[in-house]
Amino acid sequence: MIVISSILLFVFLLFFLNIITSIWAYRDSIEKGNSKEYAIIVLIGTLFFPILGLIVYLIIRND
Repeated sequence: MIVISSILLFVFLLFFLNIITSIWAYRDSIEKGNSKEYAIIVLIGTLFFPILGLIVYLIIRND
């Protein structure tokens, strides 16, 4: 029972982290002066491909 609870908590934390990083990437994209359409693509990419999407966004974003 404790193992299942721990696994569920870990999965929930990963899901929560995915949501937070996706929101951050969306807001960062808007702050960098990109269009809303581009920011939505970034948001969708980081939501559905969390690690790969975030890495790609960090590489291609304007500094």
